[in-house]
Amino acid sequence: MLRVVRSLLIVSSLVLAGPGHAAKTPAKAPAVEPTLAHNLDVANEARLAEIIERYRKETGNSIRLVRIEKGDKPATLNLLSRYQMSDVLSQPKDFVPLHSMMSRAGVPLSLSLSEVLKPGVTDARGRLVALPVLYSTPVLFYNKNAFRKAGLNPDVAPKTWFEMQGYLDKLQSAGYDCPYTSSWPVWVHIDNVSAVSGVPATDAKGGLRFNALPQVKHVAMMATWSKARYFRQFGHGNEASQRFRDGQCAMITTDSREHADFQDARGVELGVAPLPYHDDVYGGRRPALADGPSLWVGAGKPAAEYRQAARFVSFLLSPEIQIELVRNHGGLPMTEAARLASLSRLLQDGKQALDAAYASLQGKADTPSLRVSNVDGARIIADEELSAVWADEKPAKAALDTAVSRGNSVLGARPALKKVQPF
Repeated sequence: MLRVVRSLLIVSSLVLAGPGHAAKTPAKAPAVEPTLAHNLDVANEARLAEIIERYRKETGNSIRLVRIEKGDKPATLNLLSRYQMSDVLSQPKDFVPLHSMMSRAGVPLSLSLSEVLKPGVTDARGRLVALPVLYSTPVLFYNKNAFRKAGLNPDVAPKTWFEMQGYLDKLQSAGYDCPYTSSWPVWVHIDNVSAVSGVPATDAKGGLRFNALPQVKHVAMMATWSKARYFRQFGHGNEASQRFRDGQCAMITTDSREHADFQDARGVELGVAPLPYHDDVYGGRRPALADGPSLWVGAGKPAAEYRQAARFVSFLLSPEIQIELVRNHGGLPMTEAARLASLSRLLQDGKQALDAAYASLQGKADTPSLRVSNVDGARIIADEELSAVWADEKPAKAALDTAVSRGNSVLGARPALKKVQPF
């Protein structure tokens, strides 16, 4: 229809120009190409590029991918990991709320997030300030082939950390030098173990408090596992994930979305279970936390860029893309269409990971929603102290006391970091 209208306009201009007058061809408006900044690895950058290419083919619009460089002003859109949230919190004037951009661009923003996805991306009125893109929660992945070799039932994973020790002993006896490992240690063993134990790692005012008895007992238990070589640490990020993919490690706790990356793991028949819990804490098992990369809007861009960026956000929220993000990238469903699709045959390959993630997230969460892993300075300190415990250089209580004290000093010097989100 649009092409027909344009043709009629051109014909009309020729007629109105009359004989002997050349019609003026309207000047073509320069293409508007908002930027999307990220720091994804090569594989995930390629996946994002595929989505952007699909957007270009379907809409005729374009988004330019750029790398996030330290010190640069934010791009029009910025895909930030949980470990980059300190930049947003400490520089609120460099960003604008997502709902504000969408409203000014005249593009509807209708998204009913579940409660577990809201912390950090909604304001006090429930409006979206950023878009959660690939949220996940920690789960336990295990190699069913390793379980069979160790004489364990491949369909039954340990539910508690106490049960897990027996599994680790059998796996080690079966020849596994790495019975268990973990990616993202602070995210898993500070933020989430604290939440699941009902003793949040932070308080309602944004102070750190992950040195209570349940956290000390957990980290001390991990220290004994490290001495016994039941547990192996390979880094502070996702370095351990490659060891599981290679079949070197029999179990790993990491983001549920890594299910998509483990599908081609060598010699691994994948099993997934909820994050284990401590059954001796008051109140029983509490829900784990959901977190992950989110899309933030940079401030000070031309209105035309914001209009195009708003259209891209709307494209990301379309049912087809939401289903693709769940199926191909392992994210938790954000929209009702994606949630319904997760129960259908469309997503059967990833259904066991989603089932485990949902099981981990069930229950009533405690109020504090600031995560230690979202505060860069505090996370680095906590990583250092955890590594010292697991290397048998420091007792658990002293290490966690130090991590809390040093982390609170960081927050005291930069109080903006105590916020869940900047607006």
